[in-house]
Amino acid sequence: MQDFGQAFSQAFALVAGGDPDFLQVVGLSLRVSLSAVALACAIGIPLGAALATLRFPGRGIISLFASAAMGLPPVVVGLALYMAFSRTGPLGPLGLLYTPKLMILAQTILVTPIVTALSQAAVTELVREYDETLRAMHASRFDRIGTLLWEGRPALLTVMLAGMGRAFAEVGAVMIVGGNINHVTRVMTTAIALETSRGELALALALGLVLLALSLTLNGAVMILRRPEPELAHGN
Repeated sequence: MQDFGQAFSQAFALVAGGDPDFLQVVGLSLRVSLSAVALACAIGIPLGAALATLRFPGRGIISLFASAAMGLPPVVVGLALYMAFSRTGPLGPLGLLYTPKLMILAQTILVTPIVTALSQAAVTELVREYDETLRAMHASRFDRIGTLLWEGRPALLTVMLAGMGRAFAEVGAVMIVGGNINHVTRVMTTAIALETSRGELALALALGLVLLALSLTLNGAVMILRRPEPELAHGN
């Protein structure tokens, strides 16, 4: 077990010095999480908008499932994917187990319900505000969805940031499907768990500082986006 003062000193040195192993873990974490969030937003935002504006068979079930799946246990998702993509599983021949691609899929599955449910809530609020105007303009369904998505940019950006926060914090599913293999599938959360269990705190602290900085940045951005715009002074 390292001395705490020495561990903090070494951690700051790793961050400031650009240690190759440290940068590799951070880089892979960003690639996996950002890819997963991009896929989740590409699926979840249009789906959430459709659930908020359209009426179609199965809408209620999809909406209920999206809300319920926001609390999916990550280790259960990881286990299901492991069984599906293991050598004896039905998708084993694809050879995706213990690869970043399957880690991206796992995070996408976890983030998509969050993005979908929050997007539906955000667009529902916009529907209440703009519905009469859009009906008066005889806007088509696709025009309505496009207009609402455009007008809801700040709210949807907040949704995206929430998804990013969920992805960056994920450890259970990516540990199972990625295997935490050094220089292959080791990301920040799994590296922190491993290095802490070894009693090697320097790298764990360095990665923790990066995760903390990311978390504070995301939370700060959400607070700024949620801040109401100042009203114009009377008479202007």
